[in-house]
Amino acid sequence: MTRTTGISLRERFLRFSPGPWSEVKGAFSPGRVNLIGEHTDYNGGYVLPAAIQAGTWCWARPRADHRWRFFSESARQVVTVTESELSLREDRGFGNYPAGVVWAMRQHGWAISGADIYYVGNLPQGAGLSSSASLEVVTAFVLAEISGLSLDRVTLATIAHEAETQYVGVPCGIMDQMAVALAEPGHAISLSAATLAYESVPVPLDGLKIVVTNSNKPHHLVQSPYQARRQECDHILASLRSAGWPITYLAKLTPDDYDRALAIVTDPVLRRRLHHVIWENQRARLAPGLLMQARLAEFGEWMRRSHESLRDDYEVTGPELDTLAESAWLVPGCIGSRMTGAGFGGSTVSLVETAALDRFQATVGERYRRRFGYDPTFLVTDLGPGVHAVNGEEWQA
Repeated sequence: MTRTTGISLRERFLRFSPGPWSEVKGAFSPGRVNLIGEHTDYNGGYVLPAAIQAGTWCWARPRADHRWRFFSESARQVVTVTESELSLREDRGFGNYPAGVVWAMRQHGWAISGADIYYVGNLPQGAGLSSSASLEVVTAFVLAEISGLSLDRVTLATIAHEAETQYVGVPCGIMDQMAVALAEPGHAISLSAATLAYESVPVPLDGLKIVVTNSNKPHHLVQSPYQARRQECDHILASLRSAGWPITYLAKLTPDDYDRALAIVTDPVLRRRLHHVIWENQRARLAPGLLMQARLAEFGEWMRRSHESLRDDYEVTGPELDTLAESAWLVPGCIGSRMTGAGFGGSTVSLVETAALDRFQATVGERYRRRFGYDPTFLVTDLGPGVHAVNGEEWQA
C-alpha cells in the first residue's frame, strides 16, 4: 500500500467517512518475517516468526446500518459489504480479506458494528511478509474495538486465520496471524502450531539489523505449488497412520524416527519432503535456546541449513531466492540468511551487522541484478510490536 501525498491523513479519512473525529479508532498491525521453521506450521510443528516495523494502519468509524465500507489507498477501491452480501466475490479484490473477517466474527455469534474502515500501509504485496495477515488482524482488532468486544490476541489471530482459509480459500497455516497478533518489540515468537502454545524469545540484535530483501518476484499461494506440498505431506501422514504410526502431525516425528519411516515412505520425492519437515522442525524447536544464549553464529548457520533444505528437500525456493541467500552468505558481517515465507518468490531475511549494511546491499543487489536484470528491494528494520491501537495521525511512510 502507498501513501497519498499533499492531504493529511485525517482529511483523507474524513473525505471517505464524514463525521466527528472523536468517533474514529485507529490501529496498526505489522508484517512478519519467519526466522526459522518454514512449512512446519501446517505439519503441526514449531515456527519462530517475528514482527517487523512495516505494516498496515487503519482507521474506523462505527456505522449504525450494518454496512461495512473498506477503502485501501493502494487498491484505490471502495468495497461495500452488507449482512446479506457476505459471500466471497472476485470483484471485491482486497476487500475480500476484511469481508472475511466480518464473516468469521459473525460466525462466532458476535454482534459486530457496521464500519467505515480506511487502510494505509507500506508492506509490498506478494513479498512473503504476510500483508494479508496484517490486513486481517488489524481489521479484527479495530472491529472488536468499535463493537465493544474484549478479544484476546489468540482469538484475533484465530479469526484472521479463519477469514483467510475458510472465506478467501488460501490453505495457509496459522503462523502469520499469530505472529502479527502476538509479537513484542525485540522478540521472536516460539510457537507450536499444533497446540498454539507460545513464548516470546528475545533476539539479541545489538549491533545488528534485520534486512528483508524482496526478490520482486511476487508469490501467490493459491497459484503456486504450495498446496501441492501440503497434499504431499498429507499423503505421507496418511501412509504412516495406515501403517500403525500413532501420530496426528508429521512434525511429531523426530530425527530418530526418519530411518524407520523410510520403510513406509518409499517415494524419493516424498522422502525428501519428510526429511525437511523433521529436521526443520528440530531446528525451529531448538533455535530459541541459541538466541537466549546469544549464540548467533550457530543460529546463522542454522538459517543457512534451513534454506538449503527448503531448496533441496522441499523445493520451494527458486533461482531468485537462492541467488539472494547465496549472495548474502558471501558478505562479511552477514550472520545468516534464508528465504522467509512460503517461497515460490517473495523475500529473504538476513541478520546483518550494522557496519556491513552498505556492503551487504551493494553486493547482494549487484549479484541479483547481474543474474535477473532488475533490482531487489531492501528493507532494514528492527523487530517491532504486534497489533495495537494508534492515534489518528500516527503514520510512518
